[in-house]
Formats: sequence, structure tokens, C-alpha cells
Amino acid sequence: MNIERISQPFIKKFPGDFSNNPMQRNTPKVLFSTIKPAGFDKPQLIAFNEPLSEEIGLGRFEEKDLDFLVGNNLPDNVQTYATAYAGHQFGNWAGQLGDGRAIIAGEITNTSGKRTEIQWKGAGATPYSRHADGRAVLRSSVREYLMSEAMYHLGVPTTRALSLAFTGENVVRDIMYNGNPQLEKGAVVIRTAESFLRFGHFELMSAQQEYKTLQDLLDFTIENYYPEIQSSGTQKYKDFFENICTRTADLMAEWFRVGFVHGVMNTDNMSILGLTIDYGPYSMMDEYDLNFTPNTTDLPGRRYAFGKQGQISQWNLWQLANALHPIIKDERFLEDTLNRYGSYFWEAHDKMLCRKFGFDELRKDDDEFFTNWQGLMQELELDHTLFFNLLEKLTAEIDLKEHFSKISYTFLNEEKLGKLKKFIEKYKSRVSSNTISGEESLQMMAESNPKFILRNYLLYECIEEINNGQKEMLEKLTKALENPYEEIYPEFSAKRPSGYDNIAGCSTLSCSS
Repeated sequence: MNIERISQPFIKKFPGDFSNNPMQRNTPKVLFSTIKPAGFDKPQLIAFNEPLSEEIGLGRFEEKDLDFLVGNNLPDNVQTYATAYAGHQFGNWAGQLGDGRAIIAGEITNTSGKRTEIQWKGAGATPYSRHADGRAVLRSSVREYLMSEAMYHLGVPTTRALSLAFTGENVVRDIMYNGNPQLEKGAVVIRTAESFLRFGHFELMSAQQEYKTLQDLLDFTIENYYPEIQSSGTQKYKDFFENICTRTADLMAEWFRVGFVHGVMNTDNMSILGLTIDYGPYSMMDEYDLNFTPNTTDLPGRRYAFGKQGQISQWNLWQLANALHPIIKDERFLEDTLNRYGSYFWEAHDKMLCRKFGFDELRKDDDEFFTNWQGLMQELELDHTLFFNLLEKLTAEIDLKEHFSKISYTFLNEEKLGKLKKFIEKYKSRVSSNTISGEESLQMMAESNPKFILRNYLLYECIEEINNGQKEMLEKLTKALENPYEEIYPEFSAKRPSGYDNIAGCSTLSCSS
């Protein structure tokens, strides 16, 4: 691996604005702190993403590279650091937060000029760990490694994962926050992104009234990550805000397309580039439920439930607007932009559903059709992904009860079957009015509806196997997630087995990692 090519543009842009103190404390007026990874004596490689390594410019893995994958024995050119940010958590201002378990190595540029930031997660405490240990357990690390790659191959904007390794340590965690802490195997995952900047970085500088640094951070972000913005002055910052609103709305529509529920959409977990970031208590949806939240910490309010993700993203953008107001200084513009967000999001959402259903275009009456579909899915407890897979295979000869019963999480009685039949009739009528051919409609559905999603129970099984020294499930899941629009393993194209309904980690999780 070409780790000697790692550079530090963020540190160079903000010289002198750092500290080198590993004590856990507030660091006012500071964007980052230099900090060294903890170091681990007995690391063991679990998985390495060779294609990603080649793509970003690090090259092929060699045995000597294992140290770098857990933050050991770093070369002199790598000055590691953690960043400070703030945020709203569950709707409340939380003040300074920061990279509590993440340490940044810097960034690398490949031969095409693409820049990628490299970050360890679980490599030790930072000044922003808030009295935590900065470690990560195998459970959460496997989930981050696999799901970030799964989302990438689904076509959803996301951070990615380069490697997964045991640290050789055991870490104490209370997985359900119920007073039963247990020892778990420690692990480190290296994740990558164009940038890990968050809404919270801008919130922190604004809250501290560090407006010069806030503007510098905005300029740095636009110059490095928004090359399409060519305006100047205040208009440059307005264009940036409109752009991040569009990116965020498009991301939410993609989450709805694949049935992804983030679980903890705090403002500090929102990417300034419109990426899916921080894979904690997430879940791919099994039975369709707008009120589903995988995060036990989100109960009973369900602030971050599946159906609220569009609304919450808008709320988070309001907080970003408040943070940027000292620079943009145009309340009417910010309000108008945010008021347009809802209509833009719902149009993107409905156009996405048109593609999933194989409709040629979004029509006026489709809104009512989609609302009826949501009600039907929820009442019949149909599996979100498998429903569309079966819809693609629908023919006049198919018995609807037999066809759809295998993807329902409840019993389909005659009343429910009657509602399903009426819906299918309306669907067939709508498809028959398409201005595109049946083949084009099916192709659109095939490209929009994955055959494989990384369900929590599959992750649970994989984690159990790795804990026991086995990798067969890891290898199968990796192959499946790299080809999500193909049915490589038919056994994965089935609803969640009932035996996993009430097992922690298979449908709901806590934030513990």
C-alpha cells in the first residue's frame, strides 16, 4: 500500500488551529486535535477491500500493511488527528461533540486526481471521546464495513470501507443499555470518503461565533468538494446551501428506494456532501412500516422512523441554515430554499417510486396510487424488497394468495386478499397506460429494485461466525452485496425467519458499539 502518499490538506488549511493533548475535554475555537492511535499488539486481518484500495490509489495489500490498518507504526508523513463538531441529538442541542472513535490519517489522491479521506474507527480515544474508550467492537465494525459497501453497490451515496481487523483486545459494552455489560472482541474498520465533514462542523464554529473560521471552512468545502459552484461573494454560499439541500433530498429518496433506515439522524450524523454516514443502529426494512425505527434509543418517540426521514432531513437543514446565517445573512433566501425542500423531496420520492413500479412518468393521479400502496403494504405487512421482486414476476396466471403469502409477515385472510387484488388491478391498469413498452418497464424495475439487501439477521449470523473464527458467511455476503440486482444466493431472497424476530441485533439495536 502506498501510504507514503497520504497528505494533510485539512491541517495545512487551518495551521495552528489544533492541540496535541489526548485528555478528553472541550476544545473551544479548535477545529481539530492531533492525536495518535492507541496501538494494538496483536492485530488480525478479517477483510480487506482490494478493489477500493486500488481505486483510491493505495494499491495492493501486503502483510506489512496490517500495522497501518489498525494505526500502528505509522510513517512520518502521516500526522493523525480528530475533528471537533457540534450537533443536535434527538432534537436537542448537544454542544461540542467530535470524533470520539474516529482518527483521520489524511487523504490520498489517485492517478485520476480523485481525493479520498482515510479514517480509522475504533483506534482509540480522542479529546472528543467524552470519557469513552474510543474503541469499537467487532459487532459494530462488521456492520459498518459490510453495509457501507452494500449501499455503494446499490447506488446510494455513501462512505465506504477499506478494511476490517481484530485489535486483539476485548472491549466492555452494554449492548442494550440494561445494566448487563459484557466483554466483546475489539475491532478497527478503516472507512473512506471524499470528506467526512458534517453539518456539525459548521454548527460548532457558528455556535462559538468563530465566523472567520466558519467562512474559511465554507470556502475550503466549496473549493475542494463543490467544483460546480463558480459564483463568488455571498452568492457562492447561497449556491452551496441550495446544492446541499438538493443532495440531501436526493439521498433521502434513495434511502426510501432501497428501504434503508438510518436510525440516528442527528445533525452531527449528516454529511455536508450528501453521503450516508455513520452506520450505527441502522436497518434495511423487512416488513413495510413507516413507523419502523431500528434504534431502541429512539423509542417510544420514533423521531427517526423510516417514514420521517424526509421530514427530519429538512429539520436538520434548518439547523445548518441557522449555522450559516452569519455568513449568508439573508433570512428570506434561507427560508424560501427550505420551504421548497419539501416539494422537491416529494417529487424526487414519487419519481423514484415510478421507477420501482415501472411507470413511464410521474402523473397527477400517481400520488393517490402511492398513498394507497403504502397503506396496503403496512396493513398486509408485506416485505418491502420482496414485494417489488414479485411484482416484476406478476402474470395473469399467478395465484395472488400463493404469490404474496410467502412475503407477508401476517396471515392473508380473504379480506386482505380482496384488498390486494383490487390494488393489483389498479396497478395493471396504470402500467397498461404506459407510453413505454413492457420490456422497458420491466428493465426500469430491475434497475431500481434490488434482489438482495443486507438484512440485520444476516449480519447477525455473519458476526456470530466471525466471532467463532469462520468467514464463509462473510464471503457470501460480500459477493451478494457486490451484485445486489442479481439473485446469486436464492436463500437470501426471503423474508426474515420468525426465529429472529425478538433477538437483539436482528431487527432492533441500540447505539452501543
